[in-house]
Amino acid sequence: AEKILVTGGAGYIGSHCVLELLQAGFVPVVIDNFHNAIRGRAARSEQLPESLRRVQEIAQRPVLFQELDITDEAALQELFSKHRFSAVMHFAGLKAVGESVQKPLEYYRVNLTGTIRLLETMKAHGVRNIVFSSSATVYGDPKYLPLDEKHPVGGCTNPYGKSKFFIEEMIRDLCRAERDWNAVLLRYFNPIGAHESGMIGEDPQGIPNNLMPYVAQVAVGRREFLSVFGNDYKTDDGTGVRDYIHVVDLAKGHIAALKKLKENCGCKIYNLGTGTGYSVLQMVRAMEKASGREIKFRIAARREGDVASCYADPALAERELGWKAAFGLDKMCEDLWRWQLQNPTGF
Repeated sequence: AEKILVTGGAGYIGSHCVLELLQAGFVPVVIDNFHNAIRGRAARSEQLPESLRRVQEIAQRPVLFQELDITDEAALQELFSKHRFSAVMHFAGLKAVGESVQKPLEYYRVNLTGTIRLLETMKAHGVRNIVFSSSATVYGDPKYLPLDEKHPVGGCTNPYGKSKFFIEEMIRDLCRAERDWNAVLLRYFNPIGAHESGMIGEDPQGIPNNLMPYVAQVAVGRREFLSVFGNDYKTDDGTGVRDYIHVVDLAKGHIAALKKLKENCGCKIYNLGTGTGYSVLQMVRAMEKASGREIKFRIAARREGDVASCYADPALAERELGWKAAFGLDKMCEDLWRWQLQNPTGF
């Protein structure tokens, strides 16, 4: 079976992808530095992140894991000497938009330097296939909707988005310079939900930066109310509209991307979204329906850098990867609620 290196594989999206890899017959080798992951609860598995301990339980197969920071060049070299990888799935990086504005250098150091070290190590060991976890933030303020892959990029409103854009550019330049490289850059829209077992899901450390984990924490009683930032946008109900995608659909998109690499595809870019935008208030109502609980909210001032509407045109991924999001809003909220209810304080 093919070995796939998964960087940052203990995080929210990474752990769901590791599970899909196992179920598709691959052998994932996961590295993570525990920046956004919790150590295993069971005595025997303290070396393993709790998310991956649970992935093993669901899949009934062991996960190969090593605690490692992608900025550590020597550790990366040693890892690549031990394993023969057929491809790399690259999730590792810092990802809070607000924090990136406060700590730009840290974001550039980890996200850019870490990726350069990773690509250099891949090159040194003859591994030339990569799936990169990018983001719709690279589009900046939408010039038109829905956003397709031809939409201009680079007008990013924060260092986090810029770091994703710069990494995309690095990988594109590398594929242009060296024709034996293959890369699939996946621009995510807003991943939500959890595995239907309720065993793995999103576990934000501290105050959640994203809407739905916050809404779920209000529903479960961890937070008193939701602040809705702005109700005067040019949208149907005045609140911001986003494209939400079930994390399991997103993970399946990565399996489709791996298969694309086998075609010696060069550098390809795909949106992973549903193509449907929902407003903040629609999301609140959907979560009230899934949880059977009232979700209190207050209207607050707009946040700097927020756009009114942002949703994908996912047609290219369907055409070229044979991938399409299967789950709708009700399923996303039901699965998120099951995770939150079973894990009220996260992992």
